[in-house]
Amino acid sequence: MASLYIHSLLKLAFLCSFLPIITPLSLNYPAVFNFGDSNSDTGGLVAGKAFPLTRLNGQTYFHEFSGRFCDGRLIIDFLMEAMELPYMNPYLESVGSPSFQTGCNFATGGATIQPANAASTNPFSFNLQLSQFFRFKNRVLTLLSKDKELEKYLPPEDYFKKALYTFDIGQNDLDGAFYWSASEKQVLDLVSKLMSDLNQGMKRLYDAGARNFWVHNTGPLGCLPRIIATFGKNRSNLDEQGCVVSHNRAATVFNQKLRDICLQFLAQSPEANITYVDIYSIKLNLISNYSLHGFQQPSMACCGYGGPPLNFDSQIPCGVTKDLNGTTATANPCNNTAEYINWDGNHYTEAANRFVADQILTGNYSDSPHLGTSPFVN
Repeated sequence: MASLYIHSLLKLAFLCSFLPIITPLSLNYPAVFNFGDSNSDTGGLVAGKAFPLTRLNGQTYFHEFSGRFCDGRLIIDFLMEAMELPYMNPYLESVGSPSFQTGCNFATGGATIQPANAASTNPFSFNLQLSQFFRFKNRVLTLLSKDKELEKYLPPEDYFKKALYTFDIGQNDLDGAFYWSASEKQVLDLVSKLMSDLNQGMKRLYDAGARNFWVHNTGPLGCLPRIIATFGKNRSNLDEQGCVVSHNRAATVFNQKLRDICLQFLAQSPEANITYVDIYSIKLNLISNYSLHGFQQPSMACCGYGGPPLNFDSQIPCGVTKDLNGTTATANPCNNTAEYINWDGNHYTEAANRFVADQILTGNYSDSPHLGTSPFVN
């Protein structure tokens, strides 16, 4: 029996030697430069376009208007905390003399990978965010060459190479394509173009000295209350979680292609370090097993109008009062945001963002080929 036991242990050790080693992520960067949409916008759209974001946003943590599409902190805020860096200031914010010593946030709500056009609600698409970064970098280096004292507010030159370059963008491209009545096939055909644009942008940053890349894939788009309210009226369009199948299928294809271009980028950029983070799996796990994670409402908006099951009405955004068919209606927030995954029908609550960030930091959902860690290799 003893020999059989020892043999079993040796066999188990042999098998485990082929499994990826998953360790908690240790993030150690002097600065972060972020590109994205509302999932990581810390005030860019409000500053750059005077976007009328309700003052309920920020109520949970900041206790005041925060410029974020959330009741409190975003995933990027929790990641900055993990790096012991201050929260990111938006590039477009000019009031209050913001410090950019530890980085700059170019993300804006509604941003797309595709270049904006006359019909776009947000002009600050990925290509423009990149242009803003290059202007920022050139301006910083010019100013520092004249006055080193400005290093109190601006990143030193070497920070641009040592920094972490983060990306969380693409959801609005898929979302917008569906809203413009594109077929699912047309949406999927769009993905290749999105990947090309994203890859070219990352290459521009690499050629300019960036080396550390951090890429979030897109979440389960079909599980947002707004999407369910719009595209889920026919139950046959929903899966077992009550999410819209077509939108989640498109997000899955987008994510597969995104991981492919990350590997392609790494092969073409020998000095690059790149981490691909599976946000989709984290969020879908949270929605599918919400009660196990301490939540009570997986698909109902905390701040909205209409009541169960979604508490979402596209005519009345969070915090807004309107006349609805002769009746005054207000989209008020719930009493306890920690019970809800969704904040306003489109974005996650701080409690949900904290859960996602905590899962990211375990390292279990991060694929870093340059480090030899691929926990979800196909």
